[in-house]
Amino acid sequence: MKTNNPINNNYIEEDEIDLRELFKTIGNSKTLIISLTMAITILATIYAFTKTPIYEAKTLIEIGNYKLDSNSNSNSNSNSNSNSNSKVLLNNPSQLAQKLNIIFIDTLVNIKDKKSEIVSITTPKKSTQFLEIKAEAISNELAIKEIENVLKYIQKKDNVILLDVKNRREVEIKNIDAKIKSINEKQIILITNKIKLKINSKSIYKKQLRQIKNTIKRIEKKSPTLAALQIMQQTTILNTITNLEIDILDLKNTRETLETTEISTLIEQKNLLLSMLQPYNYKNSQIVGKILINDFPAKPKKKLIIVVAFITGLILSIFLVFFLNFIHSMKEENSN
Repeated sequence: MKTNNPINNNYIEEDEIDLRELFKTIGNSKTLIISLTMAITILATIYAFTKTPIYEAKTLIEIGNYKLDSNSNSNSNSNSNSNSNSKVLLNNPSQLAQKLNIIFIDTLVNIKDKKSEIVSITTPKKSTQFLEIKAEAISNELAIKEIENVLKYIQKKDNVILLDVKNRREVEIKNIDAKIKSINEKQIILITNKIKLKINSKSIYKKQLRQIKNTIKRIEKKSPTLAALQIMQQTTILNTITNLEIDILDLKNTRETLETTEISTLIEQKNLLLSMLQPYNYKNSQIVGKILINDFPAKPKKKLIIVVAFITGLILSIFLVFFLNFIHSMKEENSN
């Protein structure tokens, strides 16, 4: 059984009347709506096509490094690790990015009418040795030049560090040469002279020992007391000769250690440092691949500006129509 609800029917009729009135109002003012929308769209189009185009360039810069030799102390640089021959970064990427942002962005923010500028210097996610740099300019050439200026600044600072590392290694090589020269020309000669002196002393004591033995043979029957004294002296000399032989053996071992192990170790260290001076062990900061540019400007986005302007103009014009219609209705009510 169907029932008719007069209240609901009234609501539906009122809604239909309201919608008809709204569309009627819009239809009656379509000329204003179209005119205003087109005017805003045309102004936006003029703005988009007359505004100076801005081009964008971006690139990745790999932080410079140098090879760490196995004899270096791993605590000498916070960016190194405990593995021998590891690479040591010349800069901490995060700290370098903060510094470059201050120099190339923050300090230049108040300069007006710039034809080119750096817009961002960041470290890519999950990256430990790269910087990402973006520049904007009125031409690709100027944008590229901005990035190159940042790179030159980094490379200039890196060259100071690399030169210092090379100089320290050259000083270490000179110190090793001085140690080898000292061993060959001083320590070994000194030890050799000591050995000669002790050998000479041993020869003298042996000669004395032969004389004492001959004396003991002559007097052992005639003067047992004197012979006993000679025997005691003989024992002392024998002990002295034994100590001399031990000293000579120790000196020879020391000389052999200096001539073989010590000098060989120093030569090995020197050769390692010489290999560390090769150019391929030093890498300055550089661009990865090439600087990325586009033949089309990044700003302004003409299509987007025109579409947004059209939608905005349409909404504003419809709102203006309803507002004017509302004011007109209020005036009619007041007049009645």
